[in-house]
Amino acid sequence: MGLVHVELFATLDLVGQSPGSPTEDPEDFPFGGWQAPLLDELAGAQVAAAYAGTDALLLGRRTYDIFAAYWPHQQGGPDDGIAALFNRVPKYVASRGTPALGWAGSEQLGPDLAAAVRRVREEHEHVAVVGSLDLVQTLLRERLVDRLDLWLHPVVLGVGKRVFAGGAVPTNLTLLEPPVAGPSGTVHLRYGLAEGTPGTGDMGAPDRGLER
Repeated sequence: MGLVHVELFATLDLVGQSPGSPTEDPEDFPFGGWQAPLLDELAGAQVAAAYAGTDALLLGRRTYDIFAAYWPHQQGGPDDGIAALFNRVPKYVASRGTPALGWAGSEQLGPDLAAAVRRVREEHEHVAVVGSLDLVQTLLRERLVDRLDLWLHPVVLGVGKRVFAGGAVPTNLTLLEPPVAGPSGTVHLRYGLAEGTPGTGDMGAPDRGLER
């Protein structure tokens, strides 16, 4: 069975809206393209490594529409490697509507999303989810995420759609490798799902694990 890897880009206040371009997702958001001034070579290499081996994309409707309008026109440019990958692999779209599937290799998933994603996992080795914030919540709820790559950028926006907004599913995660900070201050965090849901405790309790 293949693995589902989620790739997310966020500010310190966990805004994940429109990181790449002012036209990406401009709805009620004045900071489109906030990620561009913070990109550095290390982060670029980390993203490329995270996509290594990807043989399918799993996308929410909004992210799919953004990607379908952009990536088919980027081959031969500075992002040729990612463009070639995204254009080559199958694209699976989670949507309750009727998206225009003009991007080659695109397929809309059925109404039973969890069952559809499990089928996709059976057919592929490395399924990458990029952005698609609502879809990520569904995948977490169904425990269909194997790895979560989160790039935290040193900027606070105060507005915008957040990676984990109201209604996020309580989930335990485990850090898979040490965090790495780049020269721009962006920190790459890599997590896997852990068992159970977040617990509670009392920092004043005798078993809090602190030396006296």
